[in-house]
Amino acid sequence: MTTKQKNLIGWIFRIAAAAILLQTLFYKFTAAPESVYIFSTLGMEPWGRVGIGAMELVASVLLIIPGATVFGAGLAIGLMSGAIFFHLTKLGLVVQNDSGLLFAYACTVLFCCSVLVFMDKAKLFFIIMKLKKKLF
Repeated sequence: MTTKQKNLIGWIFRIAAAAILLQTLFYKFTAAPESVYIFSTLGMEPWGRVGIGAMELVASVLLIIPGATVFGAGLAIGLMSGAIFFHLTKLGLVVQNDSGLLFAYACTVLFCCSVLVFMDKAKLFFIIMKLKKKLF
């Protein structure tokens, strides 16, 4: 795979993940009934809805910044892992007759961000080694 192809694939995954994350923010920040229902069911309304929305906003911005993509992808992986966990344990795959759309979005973002971290693993290992030197 050429560098040009790798960059194109990276941008496709970055834009897809950021677009999904940004699109759902409207519902979180405007207290849409479905968002309020989800976070009430989890016992996290309203602070969880707004806090997670803010973290998703940060992840979206970091995904688009070329030097910070791996950080945004890591944050999004953590957030989407939590979303998937709650869908599987408390919410169910279908939430208020959404046909599983929110679950599918979470899985898509998790997949895209996992690919991005894998593609930028050299940078991640460099950061880990740098931190290891400072801490130990």
